Amino acid sequence: MSTTFDFSPLYSSMIGVDRMADLVESALRAETHTSYPPYDIEKTGEDSYRISLAVAGFTPTDLEITAQPNLLVIRGRKADEGEGARTFIYQGLAQRAFERRFELADYVIVKDAACADGVLSIDLVRQVPEALKPRQVPIGAGGGDRTPILQSSKAKAA
Repeated sequence: MSTTFDFSPLYSSMIGVDRMADLVESALRAETHTSYPPYDIEKTGEDSYRISLAVAGFTPTDLEITAQPNLLVIRGRKADEGEGARTFIYQGLAQRAFERRFELADYVIVKDAACADGVLSIDLVRQVPEALKPRQVPIGAGGGDRTPILQSSKAKAA
Protein backbone atom coordinates (compact mmCIF):
# COMPACT_ATOMS: atom_id res chain seq x y z
CA MET A 1 0.00 0.00 0.00
CA SER A 2 1.45 3.34 -1.05
CA THR A 3 1.34 6.37 1.24
CA THR A 4 2.48 8.94 -1.31
CA PHE A 5 0.05 11.56 -2.45
CA ASP A 6 0.14 13.64 -5.61
CA PHE A 7 -0.47 17.28 -4.73
CA SER A 8 0.16 18.59 -8.26
CA PRO A 9 -3.56 19.28 -8.98
CA LEU A 10 -3.52 21.76 -6.08
CA TYR A 11 -0.60 23.68 -7.57
CA SER A 12 -2.58 24.57 -10.71
CA SER A 13 -5.35 26.41 -8.86
CA MET A 14 -3.95 27.43 -5.48
CA ILE A 15 -1.05 29.71 -4.63
CA GLY A 16 1.18 28.93 -1.66
CA VAL A 17 0.02 25.36 -1.02
CA ASP A 18 3.51 24.02 -1.60
CA ARG A 19 4.32 24.71 2.06
CA MET A 20 1.15 22.93 3.18
CA ALA A 21 1.94 19.96 0.95
CA ASP A 22 5.47 19.80 2.36
CA LEU A 23 4.06 19.76 5.91
CA VAL A 24 1.70 16.90 5.07
CA GLU A 25 4.49 14.91 3.42
CA SER A 26 6.86 15.44 6.37
CA ALA A 27 4.12 14.39 8.81
CA LEU A 28 3.58 11.19 6.84
CA ARG A 29 7.33 10.48 6.81
CA ALA A 30 7.75 11.19 10.52
CA GLU A 31 8.33 8.29 12.81
CA THR A 32 5.00 7.67 14.50
CA HIS A 33 6.09 4.68 16.57
CA THR A 34 7.68 6.88 19.25
CA SER A 35 5.23 7.41 22.05
CA TYR A 36 7.61 8.70 24.70
CA PRO A 37 6.87 10.91 26.44
CA PRO A 38 3.08 10.85 26.11
CA TYR A 39 1.49 14.22 25.43
CA ASP A 40 -1.82 16.03 24.96
CA ILE A 41 -2.64 18.93 22.68
CA GLU A 42 -5.67 20.98 23.65
CA LYS A 43 -7.35 24.05 22.25
CA THR A 44 -7.78 26.49 25.14
CA GLY A 45 -9.31 29.39 23.21
CA GLU A 46 -10.08 30.65 19.73
CA ASP A 47 -6.38 31.27 18.99
CA SER A 48 -4.65 29.54 21.90
CA TYR A 49 -3.41 26.01 22.51
CA ARG A 50 -1.62 23.99 25.19
CA ILE A 51 0.78 21.08 24.82
CA SER A 52 1.15 18.95 27.97
CA LEU A 53 3.94 16.37 28.20
CA ALA A 54 4.25 13.74 30.92
CA VAL A 55 7.81 14.25 32.17
CA ALA A 56 7.74 12.46 35.53
CA GLY A 57 11.22 12.24 37.00
CA PHE A 58 12.56 15.22 35.04
CA THR A 59 13.27 18.58 36.66
CA PRO A 60 12.96 21.89 34.80
CA THR A 61 16.77 21.94 34.49
CA ASP A 62 16.65 18.58 32.67
CA LEU A 63 14.29 20.02 30.03
CA GLU A 64 15.00 22.32 27.09
CA ILE A 65 12.42 24.08 24.92
CA THR A 66 13.51 25.63 21.62
CA ALA A 67 11.04 27.72 19.64
CA GLN A 68 11.88 28.43 16.01
CA PRO A 69 9.66 29.79 13.26
CA ASN A 70 7.09 27.05 12.57
CA LEU A 71 8.85 24.52 14.82
CA LEU A 72 8.84 23.69 18.52
CA VAL A 73 11.47 21.27 19.85
CA ILE A 74 11.32 19.84 23.38
CA ARG A 75 14.29 17.87 24.71
CA GLY A 76 14.75 16.05 27.97
CA ARG A 77 18.04 14.67 29.34
CA LYS A 78 18.71 13.54 32.88
CA ALA A 79 21.83 15.07 34.36
CA ASP A 80 24.44 12.62 35.61
CA GLU A 81 24.36 12.43 39.38
CA GLY A 82 28.05 11.43 39.69
CA GLU A 83 29.26 9.85 42.93
CA GLY A 84 26.07 10.52 44.88
CA ALA A 85 23.99 8.51 42.40
CA ARG A 86 21.03 6.72 43.89
CA THR A 87 20.77 2.95 43.81
CA PHE A 88 17.40 1.70 42.63
CA ILE A 89 15.98 -1.72 43.46
CA TYR A 90 13.33 -1.12 40.78
CA GLN A 91 13.08 1.86 38.45
CA GLY A 92 9.69 2.19 36.74
CA LEU A 93 9.91 5.85 35.79
CA ALA A 94 11.37 6.25 32.34
CA GLN A 95 14.47 8.40 32.54
CA ARG A 96 15.66 8.08 28.97
CA ALA A 97 16.48 11.12 26.89
CA PHE A 98 13.83 12.29 24.44
CA GLU A 99 13.17 14.84 21.74
CA ARG A 100 9.70 15.85 20.60
CA ARG A 101 9.11 18.06 17.56
CA PHE A 102 5.91 19.92 16.79
CA GLU A 103 5.31 21.72 13.49
CA LEU A 104 3.63 25.06 14.20
CA ALA A 105 1.34 26.94 11.87
CA ASP A 106 2.29 30.40 10.70
CA TYR A 107 2.16 33.06 13.44
CA VAL A 108 1.88 30.50 16.30
CA ILE A 109 4.31 31.46 19.05
CA VAL A 110 5.21 30.07 22.47
CA LYS A 111 3.60 32.22 25.13
CA ASP A 112 4.60 30.42 28.33
CA ALA A 113 5.95 27.16 29.75
CA ALA A 114 5.64 25.62 33.21
CA CYS A 115 6.60 22.32 34.81
CA ALA A 116 4.57 21.09 37.79
CA ASP A 117 3.55 17.70 39.16
CA GLY A 118 5.44 15.81 36.44
CA VAL A 119 3.71 17.64 33.58
CA LEU A 120 5.38 20.15 31.28
CA SER A 121 2.76 22.59 29.96
CA ILE A 122 3.53 24.84 27.01
CA ASP A 123 1.03 27.54 26.07
CA LEU A 124 0.91 28.65 22.45
CA VAL A 125 -0.96 31.51 20.84
CA ARG A 126 -1.63 32.44 17.24
CA GLN A 127 -0.86 36.13 16.69
CA VAL A 128 -1.64 37.31 13.18
CA PRO A 129 0.03 40.67 12.41
CA GLU A 130 -2.36 43.59 12.00
CA ALA A 131 -1.27 44.05 8.38
CA LEU A 132 -2.50 40.54 7.53
CA LYS A 133 -5.86 40.71 9.30
CA PRO A 134 -8.96 41.37 7.18
CA ARG A 135 -9.84 45.04 6.95
CA GLN A 136 -12.75 47.06 5.67
CA VAL A 137 -12.09 48.99 2.46
CA PRO A 138 -14.11 52.22 2.27
CA ILE A 139 -16.09 52.81 -0.91
CA GLY A 140 -15.98 56.35 -2.25
CA ALA A 141 -19.10 58.23 -3.32
CA GLY A 142 -17.74 58.60 -6.85
CA GLY A 143 -18.12 61.59 -9.05
CA GLY A 144 -16.22 64.76 -9.56
CA ASP A 145 -12.79 64.40 -11.06
CA ARG A 146 -12.73 60.63 -11.75
CA THR A 147 -11.88 60.44 -15.46
CA PRO A 148 -11.14 57.08 -17.03
CA ILE A 149 -7.45 56.75 -17.90
CA LEU A 150 -8.28 55.88 -21.53
CA GLN A 151 -10.22 59.12 -22.05
CA SER A 152 -7.59 61.27 -20.41
CA SER A 153 -4.92 59.73 -22.69
CA LYS A 154 -7.03 60.53 -25.77
CA ALA A 155 -7.67 64.01 -24.54
CA LYS A 156 -3.95 64.61 -24.09
CA ALA A 157 -3.29 63.38 -27.65
CA ALA A 158 -5.86 65.78 -29.11
